[in-house]
Amino acid sequence: MNSSINPAYEILHQTALKAPSSSGVYLWRNEKGTVIYVGKAKNLKNRLSSYFSGERHIKVQLLVSNASSIEYITTSNEYEAFILENNLIKKHSPRYNIQLKDGKSYPSLKITKEEFPRFFKTRQIKKDGSTYYGPYPDAGALETFIETLYKVYPVRHCRTFKKRTAPCMYYHIGRCKAPCCGKIDKSSYNEFIEEIKALLEGKGDETAAKITSLMKTAAAELNFEKAARLRDGLRALTILQNQNLVEDFASTDDRDYIAHWREGELVSFTVLKLRGGKLLGRDNFRVESIAEDQELMEEFAAAYYSDASDLPPSVFVSEKDESEILGRWLENLGSEGEKNTRTRLFSVNCSQDDRRLTSENRRHAAILNMAKNNAKEDILRRLRERGDIPALEELKKLLGLPRLPDRIEGFDIAHIGGKFPVASLISFWKGNPDKKNYRYFRLKTTDGVIDDFASMREAATRRYSRLKNENAPLPDLILIDGGIGQVNAVDGILKALDLDIPIAGLAKRDEEIWLPHASKPICLPKRSDALRLLQRVRDETHRFATSRNQTLRTKENTVSIFSTLPHVGPKREKILLENFTAIENLAKATSEETARLLGINKEQSEEILKAARQAARQRQESKYAGKLRLSRGLTSPLGSGTDSASENAGEPSYSSLLASAALELEVAEPKDSQQ
Repeated sequence: MNSSINPAYEILHQTALKAPSSSGVYLWRNEKGTVIYVGKAKNLKNRLSSYFSGERHIKVQLLVSNASSIEYITTSNEYEAFILENNLIKKHSPRYNIQLKDGKSYPSLKITKEEFPRFFKTRQIKKDGSTYYGPYPDAGALETFIETLYKVYPVRHCRTFKKRTAPCMYYHIGRCKAPCCGKIDKSSYNEFIEEIKALLEGKGDETAAKITSLMKTAAAELNFEKAARLRDGLRALTILQNQNLVEDFASTDDRDYIAHWREGELVSFTVLKLRGGKLLGRDNFRVESIAEDQELMEEFAAAYYSDASDLPPSVFVSEKDESEILGRWLENLGSEGEKNTRTRLFSVNCSQDDRRLTSENRRHAAILNMAKNNAKEDILRRLRERGDIPALEELKKLLGLPRLPDRIEGFDIAHIGGKFPVASLISFWKGNPDKKNYRYFRLKTTDGVIDDFASMREAATRRYSRLKNENAPLPDLILIDGGIGQVNAVDGILKALDLDIPIAGLAKRDEEIWLPHASKPICLPKRSDALRLLQRVRDETHRFATSRNQTLRTKENTVSIFSTLPHVGPKREKILLENFTAIENLAKATSEETARLLGINKEQSEEILKAARQAARQRQESKYAGKLRLSRGLTSPLGSGTDSASENAGEPSYSSLLASAALELEVAEPKDSQQ
């Protein structure tokens, strides 16, 4: 299939490639805007991209050829996507979907309203006073979970409760307390039911611990079959504890959840509509606004709810968007409509870490966060579509750049106490990450030394000496994660390389922008597009540097250097690690001390120390290898001199020596170690 079949093919393909990697539901529409297919995905990007790769079934080819646009709704997990897909298929009846039968819905768990309640799986929801939990797309997990509950809780199994004179078999095997025979009172029995309800409402830590304890006991008694059953039940519990945000039996009233995301003047609003307890749709609205953050929700609601008939009884927003004016306006507008019902505004604490919140609050917060994530994704899509031109134009004017900074390269340093120093280089093109041009540098001159200035010098030297030697395009702006010191360090390198590249630094504390040799920083308002873009670049450099440093630490820590010494096994390795920490400390120890500590003879102790001293020497040589390499043939020792204008005339600066050495080395060794 190619673009000659469908003029919108390339647009569809690009939409698929730029989709997020989260779970969700996607809708294909034709040129009239009619939904022709609804699908779900664990990974939206991978699933949508698959429609444009390889040989596809004829039905898929027809779908793509008849489509003109794709839209998607992100969800918190795949199970929410599963239910939402079902609701949307029933609503739109898409041409290319298999229609589910109306009588076939997802199963739920029902706890009956009786003197001695029971619970079971059902697909029929009745208004009989019973309590329902679900629905659960994974019917197998629900059945396993119910079986586990019956193993853990001694509750009744019989469908019809009748008074008996003798208990049934379940009582004799310890699986029921026989309420039918009066062997347990109502309050004691209902403690089990309340515990099960707490488990299903997300308060089940104690019950989960109880199942885990039973599983461990069964394993200790070599009853592996029982342990396996309980293990499967615990897994089923984990699956069921994924809250299904897209359908709610706890309430069947109509509700709207509104959230937004802002980047500069760009604002995207997402409205999730629950009707009859089901999430049936999502509305996205793109606006440009210079209003204050606290005024955005009022401004949007006034435009969105222009007709009182569109108002639901309840509207939910996050606490930061709550407004007394907005609440009063919604109530008055609702009372003026045909239904003559007041709409209430509810504010929700959207923090997922506050353990004091009720399960109901957590549910509302989860739905609002889902709306917020959809709004954020829409903002990122808008930025990709247009490029971050306003921010680039503001930067050009602010920094006095000769042209628009389409290509911005950012640097950051990451290390742990001087170990595993890494410099990250990230690249932004037209205001968006260009990940194929990301690089990282294993720093050689500062391994074991905490010197961010020297680290910045080395990274800049290796990057821009290579670009100069290869006559490769240079960036329009370099952003340093740091203040005036780091900026001046890199500026010295650029001058030594005779390169004219604008450079700026962004200090974390007060978000100040520093230019080379400036006496004071540039401070921008928080809503500045230019500042927002620089923050995105800075945060990305930090993320990339830290992730690489963590990878190196993990790799190093998997094998201890002590384990490579002679006569040292796991136990002795642990003793050496606890007492010396580093190989350099062991190298300074005496043979008597080592022999006494490890319980070995003097000869073995001396062999261990000899190997330790050799390993420490090799590490020391490796530590300074980069310095010796870059300073080869130079008259001034590496690390001496400064980059200030007060350097003695005729004496080459440190930056000049470093740059000269790097240029020579790049010619001889064009393969830079960036990976």
